[in-house]
Amino acid sequence: MLSQVTERQIKRLAALTGTLLLATAEALAQEKQTAGSRRIVVSIPDCKLAILESGKVVRIYPTAVGAAGSPSPAGKYTIATRLAAPTWYGKGKIVAPGKNNPLGTRWLGLSVLGYGIHGTNNPASIGHNASHGCIRMRNRDVEELFEMVSVGDEVELYGRRTAELNEIFGLETAAAGTW
Repeated sequence: MLSQVTERQIKRLAALTGTLLLATAEALAQEKQTAGSRRIVVSIPDCKLAILESGKVVRIYPTAVGAAGSPSPAGKYTIATRLAAPTWYGKGKIVAPGKNNPLGTRWLGLSVLGYGIHGTNNPASIGHNASHGCIRMRNRDVEELFEMVSVGDEVELYGRRTAELNEIFGLETAAAGTW
């Protein structure tokens, strides 16, 4: 059968394969460029989260961050998972999606195991050091954020104020240090 394939057919197949590979490479490059230009910046001391696109602030949200005994982990991470209507698993307890779920309506899992950005069933905790290390948001806010971000987007959690945080959040003073 192979001997019946003409040189013209081989050239057509090669041209088609090349076109498909080029289109795939262009799509991947565009996806990488979009994902690489989006980042989430969290100021732990200020209990605030900003989403930036190409270096410009798109939106700032109030958050709750880790309590003194269970601080939020400062560092650079990525979004590893996205879940709508998550189930919460605690010590000997499981809470299905709904109004009693401590994770609220959305979960954005980070590349550091066990930590994420999520909603809450306790909106009064927003603005305080009240979580077990995760970044909590009002459900309406995390739902909006959920639609703007993708797996692979950068997430930076800062434990101290920096000059960049001053620019992003409009803080009056910035302390030395990066994390």
